[in-house]
Order: sequence, then C-alpha cells, then structure tokens
Amino acid sequence: MQVALWFGIGVALVLALSAWLWARNLSRRLERLTKQFWDLRYEHGELRARVARLDPQAPAEALEPPAPPAETFIPLSSLKR
Repeated sequence: MQVALWFGIGVALVLALSAWLWARNLSRRLERLTKQFWDLRYEHGELRARVARLDPQAPAEALEPPAPPAETFIPLSSLKR
C-alpha cells in the first residue's frame, strides 16, 4: 500500500514538473511573438512614412490600413442547416 502511495506521489511530481516546463516554454514563446509583432508594427509604420515621403501626391487614405468590417447581427433563425 505504501509503495502505491509513493508511486502516485512520484507520478504527480513528474506531471507537475512537466506542466511547469510546458507553461514556461509557452510564456517564452508568447513573449517572443509579442516582440516580433511590435517590431513588425514599427517597421510597417516606418515603411509607410517612407512611401509617403517618396510620393507626396498619394492620397492619405491609400496609406492608411483598411478599417475592419462592421459587425452585423444575424439571427439564428435565419440560418438554414
């Protein structure tokens, strides 16, 4: 009986350690992706400013990113299966 309890404790410790390492890895990956996102946004802004300097006659609307589409309500009863 005691052996089964110690075995269960060992399995629980191994699972906890693996979950902790997995969460740590995900945290690092999220941090890296967030940094890449902000670097890309910065570079996009710099390139947009360079294009605006190269072609000052271009309309400002052409240099702005498109607006996201408006959300509309679609009742479930109108959807057919």
